[in-house]
Amino acid sequence: MGVFNRRNAAVGWVTWMVGKRVLKKKAKDAVPAIDTETKKPNKSAIALLIASAVGVATFWKKRSGDGDITPDV
Repeated sequence: MGVFNRRNAAVGWVTWMVGKRVLKKKAKDAVPAIDTETKKPNKSAIALLIASAVGVATFWKKRSGDGDITPDV
């Protein structure tokens, strides 16, 4: 009796398909969205937007640096 047989393959395939469906649903529910009643983004979406803006501003500031610094030769 081998470990790999049709029954185990079928059980594994069904488990994989159900698991993918469950994880997709959980991921979709975890994403911040717009409230359908008020047509406004929920608080986590607003916080995510603000955090993204701060991160981009910080990145640009560090990347731009001081351009007038001359190297010592």
